[in-house]
Amino acid sequence: MSMGFADPFDTLLDLQRSLEATLASDWLQDLTTSRGPFPPINVFQQGDDLLAIIELPGVSKSDLQIQAKENSIRIFGRKAVDYPEESSLHRRERVSGEFDRTLSVPVQIDPDGIKAEYRDGILAVFLPRAESDKPRTIKIT
Repeated sequence: MSMGFADPFDTLLDLQRSLEATLASDWLQDLTTSRGPFPPINVFQQGDDLLAIIELPGVSKSDLQIQAKENSIRIFGRKAVDYPEESSLHRRERVSGEFDRTLSVPVQIDPDGIKAEYRDGILAVFLPRAESDKPRTIKIT
C-alpha cells in the first residue's frame, strides 16, 4: 500500500466548488444578510456632526426603528415582499424578513438631537456630535 499526498490545487478547487455550490443553494434564501450586510450604510462627517445614509428599498417607514446610544446607532425592522395570491414564483432574488444592524461611530453622539428622514427607500440619519465630545480651545494665560 502506498501513501500519497493530495494535490493542493485539487483540494483548493474542491473547496471553491463547495463554496460556490453553497452560495447557489436555497438554504440561505430567507436571511436578509445572506449576501452581505443589510442594509448597506454610508457614514459621512459634516462639520462636527455625522450623517448616515441607509439604503432600504421596499421597506415601509412604519416597519423601521432606530435606537441610539453613546457612540452607536441600531437600525432594525422588517422588509416585506408580497406576491399576488395564486401566483407561481419562478425566481426569487428580492429578500424579505427582519434585519438588524448596529453601527459604531467614532464620536459620542447626542441621542436627543438625532433626526431621521425617509424618502424613496433612502433613510438619512443626522447624528449630532455631543457637546461633551467636541474639541475645545483652551486659552493660554
